[in-house]
Amino acid sequence: MICGSKCFLVEMELDGTKQIKQVTARTPVGARKVIRGKYGAEVEILSVKKERRNH
Repeated sequence: MICGSKCFLVEMELDGTKQIKQVTARTPVGARKVIRGKYGAEVEILSVKKERRNH
């Protein structure tokens, strides 16, 4: 885990189905890079939101 990393919820569309994946990254741009690296360039990313945790 990288110092300063946070959890992001990435909403994406892959093969016609919407999915929400949890990604650990420093920034929203980093979260997009992780998704594109894992699923390829054909995935359509709809939104990236910082996960809110209730403590």
